[in-house]
Amino acid sequence: MTQWRDYYELTKPRVVMLIVFTAVVGMFLAVPGFPNLTALVFGTIGIGLAASSAAVINHLLDARIDEKMARTRSRPLPQGKLNERQALIFAVTLGALSMLILAVLVNGLTAMLTFASLIGYAIVYTVYLKRATPQNIVIGGAAGAAPPVLGWAAVTGEVHSDALLLFLIIFIWTPPHFWALAIARKDDYKNAGIPMLPVTHGNAFTRKYILLYTILLVLITIMPYLSGMSGLIYLVTALLLGSAFLYYAWLLLKNAGLDLPMRVFRFSINYLMVLFAALLVDHYFIIRLHI
Repeated sequence: MTQWRDYYELTKPRVVMLIVFTAVVGMFLAVPGFPNLTALVFGTIGIGLAASSAAVINHLLDARIDEKMARTRSRPLPQGKLNERQALIFAVTLGALSMLILAVLVNGLTAMLTFASLIGYAIVYTVYLKRATPQNIVIGGAAGAAPPVLGWAAVTGEVHSDALLLFLIIFIWTPPHFWALAIARKDDYKNAGIPMLPVTHGNAFTRKYILLYTILLVLITIMPYLSGMSGLIYLVTALLLGSAFLYYAWLLLKNAGLDLPMRVFRFSINYLMVLFAALLVDHYFIIRLHI
């Protein structure tokens, strides 16, 4: 039983749940009514399995780094609860199942895009970008921003401009979200030799960039309303959430302590979930108005 919990932990379940949630929102936003049930169910399963596979590969490739970081040294691989061979077999199994489900039961476009996203995060980001540049999370964020596009493609078989707008929101959200964590865990990243922005440019510089990206994020989140994709329910929610995020970013700029960055990090997760939930509620409210 304990070993199954270890396998489960390798999949980064909380991260995967957020990924799957944004993918499912993309599925519902893609159609005026209820998505095709087959695409909804198997698309969700396939995307979730692919995200889990990428998480396991990330654990596998970062195992030696994780040993040096207080935040991650209790993970299954550094603790020796599972070995690298077990993790590799698990990752390949999840990835293969994902591609099989998506290619056979959903559509080829979703399978290809999901595979590209998996490789982007698990290999390009983890192996190269994470260790190569302080802009690692900015560039690598493209893979993490893909789920709404994957969900949209699963039910429509195409990539729409509205799906790319959802991608852009998550892409711009990722740096302030992750840099807040990087400030709080700066010593960990420094000891592991990972060139996160706080390590290479300092906390003060990173705090400024968090504020700048948050301003950009607030502006980007207005675009679904301006494009006609959403209505007033979403707009009001986006502005309220954006104001709160800006307030946190401003406090972060003025506060040199390490407790606030973790509060900002946790808030940013809730921010994204509520924002996408508002998109979903607004979508069906607009449909009811037109019935």
